[in-house]
Amino acid sequence: MPTSTVPVSVYCSDRPRREQARDSIAREVPVALVYNGVSHAVMMATPTDLEELGLGFSLSEGILERTGELYDCTVAAAPEGISVEMQIATQRLAGLQRRRRNLTGRTGCGLCGTESLAEVLRPVARVTAPPLSDAAVQRALAVLRAHQPLQAETGASHGAAWCSPEGDILMLREDVGRHNALDKLIGALLRREEDMHTGGFVLVSSRASYEMVQKSCAVGIGALVAVSAPTSLAIDYAQRAGQLLIGFARPGRHVIYHDPLAGSASRRHAP
Repeated sequence: MPTSTVPVSVYCSDRPRREQARDSIAREVPVALVYNGVSHAVMMATPTDLEELGLGFSLSEGILERTGELYDCTVAAAPEGISVEMQIATQRLAGLQRRRRNLTGRTGCGLCGTESLAEVLRPVARVTAPPLSDAAVQRALAVLRAHQPLQAETGASHGAAWCSPEGDILMLREDVGRHNALDKLIGALLRREEDMHTGGFVLVSSRASYEMVQKSCAVGIGALVAVSAPTSLAIDYAQRAGQLLIGFARPGRHVIYHDPLAGSASRRHAP
């Protein structure tokens, strides 16, 4: 279950005393990602869609090069959390062992335990930016909240949505960690063999850090739209990758930080 309930006391200025109630809380549990019996990463995550998290993390972090290199994935209860047990190709396991990473982090942490700056700032994959219209971005924003049931119930989760070129939300995944939500979405898209090169875009309910750009580019996503601000490194990575990057996306307004098609005929005539 992604939520639990706890007893709380509620203060309201227009009432004479505190009231007793129960509140829904987003669950946050340690999730270990285990490859061929060897634990590689431990992160705090919402305990839903964990097979998708495992696949998405594996592809977005460059552990696997394609989905066929993941032979099996099972989710099992562990003494202090949950274990996602994956069997991967021997060649990929050898590469993973060479990296010698062991991530033990806070919510969605993608850097803790990284051994060198070179590991952090990996080359970003080149992508093709779609001719995305402002109207499509605003259309997706208008319905984002309606697609986030965990956030509506708890107020403590991030969402990552896959949107059509017209701005329809086709799929969304939630997690207490923004990286995890994106990895779950990537895993879901890959498991369903969705074509991510058809002009669609990803909309995230968080800031656009460089990891969000790097993860989305790793699987060929050409446009990333974030509700909050991008970082300077995210903009730099988007420029290197050729990704359309939009931030501060709110109803009625958004800011384009990098648009490879700016001024082109394809952009001007986007629907």
